[in-house]
Amino acid sequence: MVKDSELGHLRRCVELAREALEAGDEPFGSVLVAADGTVLAEDRNRVASGDRTRHPEFELARWSAAHLTPAERAAATVYTSGEHCPMCAAAHAWVGLGRIVYVASSEQLGSWLAELGVPAAPVRALPVHEVAPGVAVEGPVPELVEEVRDLHRRCHARGR
Repeated sequence: MVKDSELGHLRRCVELAREALEAGDEPFGSVLVAADGTVLAEDRNRVASGDRTRHPEFELARWSAAHLTPAERAAATVYTSGEHCPMCAAAHAWVGLGRIVYVASSEQLGSWLAELGVPAAPVRALPVHEVAPGVAVEGPVPELVEEVRDLHRRCHARGR
């Protein structure tokens, strides 16, 4: 269950997603938080650079591998605006990160993009638990879903 105290981290994820959109990118943002609630790192989507692997969840997995002990990684939580894609879920599991809390699910995002007529991605969306069954996952978080949906509408309305 997502606690009220965690909503601030999720709101920051939505802000980062908005920053990504304003920078001409797809709206995704993520925050890595230590067990004691300290924000360790954050990032936003950067795929507009041409490198489609520049997802914030992937970047946080790499950052954690370079800067945290295995125990610190296992105790950390990744908060994110959208459920991890299979690439990011695999990176998360391989580096041994802990819990994932997301605002919008891959299923929700897929239905929104289909409604907007966005062509299917080259990689099939899968729930995190299908890619990384040992990772604790929570979401969606209804309080923020419409805000994330609006960011994706805005992104694809401009012809991205």
